[in-house]
Amino acid sequence: MANSQLNAIEEMALQNGTHVVNNATEYTADIDAIYVAEDTVFSSIKILGSDVKSTYLADATATIKGGVIIAPVRGSKFSGLQLTSGSVVAILK
Repeated sequence: MANSQLNAIEEMALQNGTHVVNNATEYTADIDAIYVAEDTVFSSIKILGSDVKSTYLADATATIKGGVIIAPVRGSKFSGLQLTSGSVVAILK
């Protein structure tokens, strides 16, 4: 990961906080980005309550490798996520 990307994520986390999601319960919040902490399978990634997982993942059923950052398109924010397995860090808006 480029240093500028890491610095941007760190800055967002410092400003707004984070929440670790490591279970299968849906987590809802204003989310600026998702950092995949370990290999993870998503049940859903939502914007305005609608599942947009297939918009952000080429194969919505595949395992996403740890270290990936998922960010909404400019002007949007994620409103929730749910995991099948793994863990992520929700970087709050």
